[in-house]
Amino acid sequence: MRQTIQRQIILEELRNLKTHPTAKELYNHVKKRIPTISFGTVYRTLHLLRDRGEIIELAFADRSSRWDGFTHPHQHFYCESCGGVYDVEEDISNKLAGILSRVPGKVKRMHLKIYGICDKCL
Repeated sequence: MRQTIQRQIILEELRNLKTHPTAKELYNHVKKRIPTISFGTVYRTLHLLRDRGEIIELAFADRSSRWDGFTHPHQHFYCESCGGVYDVEEDISNKLAGILSRVPGKVKRMHLKIYGICDKCL
């Protein structure tokens, strides 16, 4: 697959945002650099990059998706008050190794979402 300028800019903008934006929020940022880009292009590119393992889609119970440009092992904290999504940098998968060894199959990846109220909302 070709790495187009549009794909490159979408990935750059996503990695510059630490807020785990929605597709619409990311589109608004990308549009500043590429005024002619469509929302559909951003949306399709996000799914393409996700399928290639270059980004992470964070799907929530309310059916909304947020996007993370960093694929290194980490968890996410979701504020149930403001909707903010924050990185939890400590990878706890090693601490779960004992539990994971009892899974009836091979674990390929794991993602833990932690829900609560952020410091700003407390």
